[in-house]
Amino acid sequence: MIRITSPSRLHLTLIDMNASQGRIDGGAGISLNSPQVVISAQKSDVIEVTGGPVLKERMETAARKVLPEGEGIRIIIEEDMFAHVGLGSGTQAALSAAAAVNKLYGLGKSVRELAISVGRGGTSGIGVASFESGGFIVDGGHKFSDKGSFSPSSASRADPAPVLFRHDFPDWEIVLALPEIQGASDANEVDIFRKACPVPLEQVQELSHIILMKMMPAVIEKDIEAFGHAVNHIQCLGFKRYEVELQHQAVRDVMVLMQESGAYGAGMSSFGPAVYAVVDNKEDASNIREDVQDLLDSTIGGKVMITRANNKGADIKEV
Repeated sequence: MIRITSPSRLHLTLIDMNASQGRIDGGAGISLNSPQVVISAQKSDVIEVTGGPVLKERMETAARKVLPEGEGIRIIIEEDMFAHVGLGSGTQAALSAAAAVNKLYGLGKSVRELAISVGRGGTSGIGVASFESGGFIVDGGHKFSDKGSFSPSSASRADPAPVLFRHDFPDWEIVLALPEIQGASDANEVDIFRKACPVPLEQVQELSHIILMKMMPAVIEKDIEAFGHAVNHIQCLGFKRYEVELQHQAVRDVMVLMQESGAYGAGMSSFGPAVYAVVDNKEDASNIREDVQDLLDSTIGGKVMITRANNKGADIKEV
């Protein structure tokens, strides 16, 4: 039997939804220690997934795509993750199941090969890279000629984007708020891409400048003030601005409260509603968590937790 622990991820922003340079997508993100997906798996004569209900179907589908003909697998979901909240649960569920098959049957496939097999990473490469190596990641998107349209991963058959930059994320506290509503998914995502794209070129250029000359150096130099400033800035640019504008007012209020309560930076992950803040000490993180929890309790509900970056990727071991 094997056990796989897979990280969640924050998707900070898509970079280029203009395509004037012949590429689209691209993104920046951070792998997280928690929430996480934990499964145990062993060979079986049938395909069976038990445990947490949220990711069961995704794991069954992924396992079928990589299993050798006539073989089976039994997967027990020991720890589930929220779906459609902006943490990349679909990619982690699919890769966990595929990696279990890969390990048990000695297929020898790389994480990228598994991602292609199960159809993940068609827009963002952050989730696949988080599973593979963790850390802070910037990916290079896709050739527009290969992808053919502005579309989310759920509607794209493109291969996972190449990783341009990967670095251990500093040991900062990350306050993570999970409002009790779901973000966009499937057909809703497709519709949002159609309405918002192409993004004005000048916004893509400004966003690229911030990521290259402020956010990436801040990670290397462990400069939380510069990193937080970059996070705050990108909420108002490009495709991320559109994503934020679509949110429930309470989600936007959470972000503002985090920024006003001592966080160096606060933003929304992917299509939301997950909102995160970066903080340099436990006391401030705890205070922000309490303030945000009070706000959620008085509005739409939800939970707030404190986590940190995962700089290793998924843990796969025999038990």
